[in-house]
Amino acid sequence: MKYLALALALLPFPAFAETAPPAPLVPSFAEATATAGVNQIYAGDWEYMVGGGVSTFDCNADARPDLIIAGGTNPAKLFINQSEAGGDLRFVETESGLEQTAVLGAYALDIDSDGLPDIVLLRQGENQVMRGLGNCKFENANKAWGFDGGTAWSAAFAATWERGQNWPTLAIGNYIDATQDMFPWGSCTDNWLHRPDGQKFAAPTPLKPSFCALSMLFSDWNRSGTPSLRIANDREYYKGGQEQLWHIDPGKPPALYTEAEGWKRLRIWGMGIASYDLDFDGYPEYFVTSMADNKLQTMANTETKAATFKDVAFAKHAIAQRPFTGTDLNPSTGWHAQFEDVNNDGLADLFIAKGNVDAMPDFALKDPNNLLLQRADGTFEEAGDRAGVAATGLSRGAALADLNADGRMDLVVVNRREPAQIWRNTTESPNHWLALTLAQTAPNTDAIGAWVEVKMQDHIQRREITVGGGQAGGNLGPAHFGLGDLTQAEVRVIWPDGTEGAWQTLQADAAYRLQKP
Repeated sequence: MKYLALALALLPFPAFAETAPPAPLVPSFAEATATAGVNQIYAGDWEYMVGGGVSTFDCNADARPDLIIAGGTNPAKLFINQSEAGGDLRFVETESGLEQTAVLGAYALDIDSDGLPDIVLLRQGENQVMRGLGNCKFENANKAWGFDGGTAWSAAFAATWERGQNWPTLAIGNYIDATQDMFPWGSCTDNWLHRPDGQKFAAPTPLKPSFCALSMLFSDWNRSGTPSLRIANDREYYKGGQEQLWHIDPGKPPALYTEAEGWKRLRIWGMGIASYDLDFDGYPEYFVTSMADNKLQTMANTETKAATFKDVAFAKHAIAQRPFTGTDLNPSTGWHAQFEDVNNDGLADLFIAKGNVDAMPDFALKDPNNLLLQRADGTFEEAGDRAGVAATGLSRGAALADLNADGRMDLVVVNRREPAQIWRNTTESPNHWLALTLAQTAPNTDAIGAWVEVKMQDHIQRREITVGGGQAGGNLGPAHFGLGDLTQAEVRVIWPDGTEGAWQTLQADAAYRLQKP
């Protein structure tokens, strides 16, 4: 045996070493907060410790994403995009009718399918659906549309179009009961499901039990054609609760997935949800932010399609449990999460907004935002500091979007009690890209629930078109795909009703509008 050991010891080391994947291209971001014209502070005391969302959408049909940013005790603000293609970021604050106080978050979608984006304002108090009038003007439509805005502390939202319905189903995630004494709160407030009743909304259905929701997402996790509702809950206040997955089947009452269906009890401080098909198997993975314990979940068995998910965060190096730079080694607090390809290499990367709730001494006070770049082998590596986006404010909501039409994803981050920040993506790269906007006739003009597929050399990129997730905000607009060195790519759309569009070849480095025949 000693001779065998000696022989093994004399073998060259590379015979035992794993070959490391090529290092991903590190993007570069230039902060433009001082010059971009985006001046907003998400303000307020303990009633605004969560929320602080930003959403991107095009409110004036000029093919440039505009911004709505929550203000807490400050009014919400709409910023109209005036950036030149490929140029500096430029926004102008515009009076729109959205200037409400007590706003925690906002989401854009075309509720009445008139071709104009509407806005749902999540508030400390009555939520408001704001009908788009065109040219970035909005009016309250609660009464006209039969929408009960309630009086709760609302921090989460998601929307879907159920089969056979002309109007969307809206899920509102409500937090703790703010009418009770600050500590200890006695209970979580019921979440509400607003289903359509003709051309308006029916009385809301309480989702019981509810466990202090901070993020919600309708997603077709098993590709059944019927999205389910995933809810991330903040275990700081709920009693006996857990993360949730709801059946939302047309014509049936909502029902929780059970252990008999494979659902496993999970208890975290769930704060934000992001989804993407990272392993190219046709099914989405889910990243759920938390305090100290973020999860990256994948379906455990794609053959049985049981509602069982396994955590692969450590295996994929998608870890952000502690600050990756600086001297503060206390656990992190994650909020908004979003998958986007920031270096256009054909692999989705992950941004996470971080920030202490306020001044909790057991958690990091200087908590840098994360930018995790995906490697060719499906693992991730941290690049927030090298990319220039590792800010340490009390970050909450965020948005990655191509703000100046140059094919590179820019970044907006909302901070609690501090000015929102904005970065322009200035990466010099030979990589190519596509921006794809979906459209179909009413209802559901933005094709929420569709899947977009882009053929690469040895796999297919897929992404689901959703409204919801994140931290109190999200994107309504083009689906962005990096193409690496491909100068053209085959693309198809699987529309919300299951219709499979034809594969079509598109030239790279351009934006396209794909209309359902």
